[in-house]
Amino acid sequence: MSSKGMQVIVVGGSLGGLFAGVVLKRLGYSVRILERNPTPLLHNQGAGVVAGGDTQSFFSKYDATHSPISVTSRLRHYLDKDGKQIHTEDTVQKMTSWDLLYYLLRANFDGVENDYCKVPAPVKGEGKGSYDYGHTVKNIRDVGNKIEIEYEEKEGTKGSINADLLIGADGPSSTLRSILMPEVKREYAGYVAWRGTVPEAGASDAVKAAFVEKFAFYHSEGVQILAYTIPGHNGTLDVGKRLINWVWYCNYPQDSKEYTELMTDSDGKKHHNTLPIGKMRKDIWDQQKDRASKSLPPQFAEIVCNTEQPFIQAITDVLSPRNSFFDGKVLMIGDAVCGFRPHTAASTSQAAFDAQKLDDLLRGEIIREQWETDTMEYARYMQRRGVEMGQRSQFGHHPLAK
Repeated sequence: MSSKGMQVIVVGGSLGGLFAGVVLKRLGYSVRILERNPTPLLHNQGAGVVAGGDTQSFFSKYDATHSPISVTSRLRHYLDKDGKQIHTEDTVQKMTSWDLLYYLLRANFDGVENDYCKVPAPVKGEGKGSYDYGHTVKNIRDVGNKIEIEYEEKEGTKGSINADLLIGADGPSSTLRSILMPEVKREYAGYVAWRGTVPEAGASDAVKAAFVEKFAFYHSEGVQILAYTIPGHNGTLDVGKRLINWVWYCNYPQDSKEYTELMTDSDGKKHHNTLPIGKMRKDIWDQQKDRASKSLPPQFAEIVCNTEQPFIQAITDVLSPRNSFFDGKVLMIGDAVCGFRPHTAASTSQAAFDAQKLDDLLRGEIIREQWETDTMEYARYMQRRGVEMGQRSQFGHHPLAK
């Protein structure tokens, strides 16, 4: 598919959309990202990310800043309630952060100046990239050899644009998916992930021994918590300046009063999928810290109780039956196709995998049917695996639960 004169629109400006945008730009396409968020930059989600093989290969191929992206974890180990090590696995994994990946991708896509990296010089033969925030897609239509996208800007102005190719990368609550397949719903799985970070520098020796450059877990009935080291402020990998990231899964029935209160922020607003940083009610957080002190190993209790900016993600399931529409003029990738449970540590890798397969498709190395098969098989397998892992962890019996 020739890139000359072609207009490509990407819906969604988080990691998935940026993965696709960078690939398309490198191929010489003119790429415009439409992001519904009303601010020029997405807010730092404060989240750690396991950088799987596909994420690593993406940055190796496409990151013109050539920045290091991860902290190496050299051991997986499991603790009991007293904080004693009960099982180890010699597994090397790479740990990164959402904000570092986001700013590296923005530097590559549309040259956003930031404190994480230097904006790279233009790559020979690449196209142009633009990032239009405050643009919410309202509808799309097949108009012959193009796709018409209707959108609304944050001030209420309505507009439309035609594209030769439309990439849907607008996350697990995808607007494009709801337009194309309204019957596909995102469903709550019965539990949430409490999340947060603490500075490595302020941690006790016991915490450092448990979590620094290690991937640590604790399981009990209906509960899992894990922690690992990630890059620190502005993506630093310097020892002593990094962060310890934790994720604590807890069960809450959807129709319970406890769940409703949990997802209601300090302003009284009810959230469906994420209670953002800075919006947690003090009484709710005080209760959770008390629960941590009583029920978690001391190393985990310390990092939870010392967290200043916690947030909550409801765990959900969604799987689209397909990811290609209108004879391939609309393609969907990443979480817009399938939202994995985070136990898989594969959500970011899925978007990176799909984007690299898009590169293969547009270079003519594979046909569209092969792209569809490869990306949908990845999605179905990891979605099924995530459900199995989550159900065992939260509603079954993990073999290392004490």
